[in-house]
Formats: sequence, C-alpha cells, structure tokens
Amino acid sequence: MTLHSVTMTINGETEIATAPSNMTLLQLLRDELALTGTKNGCAAGECGACTVLVNGEAVNSCLVLAVECDGADIVTVEGLAFDRRLDPLQQALIDAGGVQCGFCIPGVLISAKALLDRNPQPSEQDIRGALVGNLCRCTGYVRIIEGVKEAARIETVAA
Repeated sequence: MTLHSVTMTINGETEIATAPSNMTLLQLLRDELALTGTKNGCAAGECGACTVLVNGEAVNSCLVLAVECDGADIVTVEGLAFDRRLDPLQQALIDAGGVQCGFCIPGVLISAKALLDRNPQPSEQDIRGALVGNLCRCTGYVRIIEGVKEAARIETVAA
C-alpha cells in the first residue's frame, strides 16, 4: 500500500500525517490524530455523525479519502469551542435540550455551523434542509432545530 504525506490545517493547527491511499479522513482524524469527537456511525455516508468542515463545506468524513484533503482547512467539533468556551451554537443546543446521548451531535453541530456561516438568518426550512443528512434517534429534531434558531438569533444580535 502506498503511503502519502498529507498536510492539513485542522482546527487552526497545521498537521502533517502519513496516510495510506485507502484511509478515510474519518480514520485519520480518529485513529491517527485522536480527534474522537467526529463519530463513526455508519461508514457509508448515511448518518452524518462523521460530518466535518473541509474548506468551509460540510462533508461526511467517512466518504472522503485523507489524501484528498492535502492542503485543506478542516474543522471538527473540537474546533468549535474557543479558549475553553463553547461556541454559541453548542451552548444554544444544550440550552434548548437538543443534546441527549451526544453521538450524533458533533455532526449536527458541524452541519449547522456550515449553514450559519453561509446563511446567518436561516428559516426553519433552511435549518431542516441543512440537517437532512444528520440522523438523530434521541431528540426528535425539534429541540435541535430550536437550538439552531436560537444560535442564529444570538449571532445576529451580537453582530
């Protein structure tokens, strides 16, 4: 198996890793870089638990090869908090009761972050559309949607 040197910016830090041709970004993040917030739910791109931002776009990291990310800017759920303080989106989901078991939440947060970055004042339909690829078995989505709405409101007021 051919090994490749991959240089990425992950959560603001430059990372250089060696990855075989068939290693997914999910495997690299979890197994090589110990960024275990990104979850392996289905390994088939169906559940959204492994969603990360790659160059500002939400992607299922189980479907992306690590070597494809050479030079990329990647944000995982660990990169949302800053200076030991939760991102307003994280806090809003907690306050709304949108976090239960926590398995799907990293992917939900990243998908919602991508939405809010491109549309700071999304409608409920926009939020639902952004989260369509994220499966959650605990909350029923209502509280997650309410949390994203609140985060948008907070961010709009702060701006």
